[in-house]
Amino acid sequence: MGLLIFALKRLASAVVVLFAVSVLTFLIFFAIPNGNPALRLAGRTATKATIAHVTKEYGFDKPIWVQYYRTMHEVLDGKIQSYTQHVSVWGQIERGLPATLSLAIGAAVIWMVVGIVLGVIGALREGKFTDRAITTVSFVGISAPTFVVGAVLLYLLAYKASIFPFGGDTPLTKDPVSWAEHLILPWFSLAILYIGVYAQVLRSGVLESMTTDAVRTARAKGLSPARVLIKHVLRVSLIPIISLWGLDFAAVIGGATLIIEQVFNLNGVGQYAGQSVRSLDVPPVLVVTLLGACFVIVMNALVDVLYAVLDPRIRGASS
Repeated sequence: MGLLIFALKRLASAVVVLFAVSVLTFLIFFAIPNGNPALRLAGRTATKATIAHVTKEYGFDKPIWVQYYRTMHEVLDGKIQSYTQHVSVWGQIERGLPATLSLAIGAAVIWMVVGIVLGVIGALREGKFTDRAITTVSFVGISAPTFVVGAVLLYLLAYKASIFPFGGDTPLTKDPVSWAEHLILPWFSLAILYIGVYAQVLRSGVLESMTTDAVRTARAKGLSPARVLIKHVLRVSLIPIISLWGLDFAAVIGGATLIIEQVFNLNGVGQYAGQSVRSLDVPPVLVVTLLGACFVIVMNALVDVLYAVLDPRIRGASS
């Protein structure tokens, strides 16, 4: 019964968050100068009469809450269309989703694995040259803008060395090898920021866990250093990493891929959203924003479950 109440509360909060996100996103475009969608639907050379006709036909002369209701109804029934391209928004998102998911999932795996490895090595070699080198590289990665990293890698390894393709993408089902070759540089360009953060967070967590009573007791029992590290240190230290990973991955899916998709000319959802923002096209931005918010909410719920798996104390508190 307690689990059902918890689930219902999470569902109610999710509905409230999605409603707030949709309202704010919708209202932002009305606050922008020259944000009248009738101007984009009618075209650049449209006369005042044409603009007035479009305004009336699409209901832009109605109260703003009526326009919001109509737009959200079209979003939910799948009939929402772009104001500038006059095509199905859901169709465009479906077309770009494989490229965005390929970029986000690959980068997320890289930053998680490399961040954990560097964090553990830094903690085990605390104060030594290896630790200082990892810390320095981590802060460089954190400080470097992703578009700069991407542009540098593209120039050095694609344009100069011709090791990797110069932008673009290939579907996984068509040619897996070419798919990976086109995504290696975007993966690392997106992952390098998070690698530094995860390495430093895990390093601090491991160092703190090593001083706990549970670890001292495990060592007194004669457990091997590897078993102590994996069972008693990493299991607790990974909890903040799991939380970060869930939120960061959701943020990447929700729009953080936009810059990398632009740099490497990947035909993903992020690039589509960026083009829509530049043209003040409300429907695509609204749908992409709502999808990103949904993903953040789902990932938060999954993080809660992983918390309980990693930390028995959380399971006990929940029960």
